[in-house]
Amino acid sequence: MAKLSAKEIIDSLKEMTLLELKEVVDLMKEEFGVDPSAVAVAAPVAGGAAAQEEGPSTVNVVLTSAGANKIAVIKLVRDYTGLGLKEAKDIADNGGTVKEGVSADEANEMKAKFEEAGATVEFK
Repeated sequence: MAKLSAKEIIDSLKEMTLLELKEVVDLMKEEFGVDPSAVAVAAPVAGGAAAQEEGPSTVNVVLTSAGANKIAVIKLVRDYTGLGLKEAKDIADNGGTVKEGVSADEANEMKAKFEEAGATVEFK
């Protein structure tokens, strides 16, 4: 049997359906005793371990609950985003991203203000 290059293997994978790809993954698990998806995920994690210890340099601030004082939360959302009243109210009612790519210090300040107003936020 002729040995296939990595490019040829990738090209053949591109032509397969999702069901065929799942079958290939299952066969790899059986043949080699390794889950290829776990290997693909583990490689970047191992390389970025030092960066993970410091924490991310930027985060997204996500409102999960407005709490009882929704008006104060809507004002904060408007201050941070520049959105109109309706859009800010939608975020307060349904939750959502308030600001993306915020430094950790700024995110902590935002979180403190939202929690002071009775809201719950998280970083992603």
